[in-house]
Amino acid sequence: MKSIGENVLQQFEEIVGVAHALHDIDLVSTYTTDWTGRFQGRTPVVLRPADTQEVSQIIQVASAAGLAVVPQGGNTGLVGGSVPLQGEVVVSTLRLNMCEPVDLLAQQVTLGAGVTLSDAQHHVASFKLDIGVDLAARDSCTIGGMIATNAGGINVVRYGPMRDQLLGVEAVLADGSIISHLEGLEKDNTGYNLPGLFAGSEGTLGIITKARLRLHPHLPERCSAMLAFRTIEDAVAATAQLRHSVLGLQAVEVIFRDAMHLVSHHISASIPVGSHAEAWLIVEAASDSDPTEQLAIAIDNLGSLVLDVAVGQDPATRAGLWQFREKITEAIATQGTPHKLDVTLPASRLAQFVTDVPAVIMGIDIGATPVMFGHLGDGNVHVNILGSDGSEPDERVDAAVLDYVAQLGGSISAEHGVGTAKRDFLHLNRSATELGAFRAIKSSLDPKGTLNPNVLIPPENQ
Repeated sequence: MKSIGENVLQQFEEIVGVAHALHDIDLVSTYTTDWTGRFQGRTPVVLRPADTQEVSQIIQVASAAGLAVVPQGGNTGLVGGSVPLQGEVVVSTLRLNMCEPVDLLAQQVTLGAGVTLSDAQHHVASFKLDIGVDLAARDSCTIGGMIATNAGGINVVRYGPMRDQLLGVEAVLADGSIISHLEGLEKDNTGYNLPGLFAGSEGTLGIITKARLRLHPHLPERCSAMLAFRTIEDAVAATAQLRHSVLGLQAVEVIFRDAMHLVSHHISASIPVGSHAEAWLIVEAASDSDPTEQLAIAIDNLGSLVLDVAVGQDPATRAGLWQFREKITEAIATQGTPHKLDVTLPASRLAQFVTDVPAVIMGIDIGATPVMFGHLGDGNVHVNILGSDGSEPDERVDAAVLDYVAQLGGSISAEHGVGTAKRDFLHLNRSATELGAFRAIKSSLDPKGTLNPNVLIPPENQ
């Protein structure tokens, strides 16, 4: 870890204030470990700027001193993308938490990068509007971090990922200069789409300080259902039919057998339907009028594909079904430190992948077990690999699973980002020419490697 020196520390303190330049070990510890506990780093100082100008000044000082910087929001990432792996300075965006007035005519809002998803949702709710992306980590994850990772979540099947919500950004570049394009015009063909470039860039091109987001009309009438299936193939086939027949489809989540039994035990609640099933879908429809009949007809048309169904129409019963999905990550964390492999498969290969991947894993580590769930509406499977007795699995299982994903025509990263966990596997999905283009963009905007230098883009010799 490079020493920052008393002079540089003093400059940082003058920018953000002594109370927001943290360097005591106990105070910085929560900023140096990711949510899973798997990725741990170190930092000489955590800086908490109050606005874009302070971020700019920080970056200017860091660049002049030859210091690398890691931007960090809610630190809910799962791939080591927001922790100071090599002793970088941490720039926390949590104080950039201003919510600007909702633009009702445009159905848009400008939010600070440090605004949590939950706060953003509450800010727009009184105008009967919604944020397009929703995540279980809504109380902690931040708008800036969600953009930086191009977060997906449960509503991608209807609204798309975070990139599709983004109409403008304000960001600080690696030399401290500020770009700001927050007009929110739906049609603006004046050159490169910088907001789209920043989405998924994981803080390697700039530090997002504000974002202009597209909003969606709140749909007050909802119906949820849990469907049990004999086979994974049946669940995949049913998903395809539901996407075609339910116009108000909001979410299609899948829970596979081991995950369902684990979360059932964790929350001390019996599985609502099909206790011996192989897969369960949680399906939600939303509309201005009650979608229950439309969803019921669509489920009836699935015929013998479905073993059994439980329906939730009121908020309490809907929440009772959704807890089996939203508590899975928490349940897995009680079993040890998992390796989290967030992947996407073509619909035609998804059942094959879920069926075969336990053998792929055990071929490397006989004591390792996968716990799987995901967003079946968009082909996203979360593969959580636990070692025996709560230990981490053999590191080689990651390579084996990701290589199998690529063989089946899938993506090694669906919505969690690449971070450091998958950086060395990026070649499985991206050609040498594409990686060269990534490096060219990075070196053009950040020639000194100031911004998050140890994530996303593998070294050129790999």
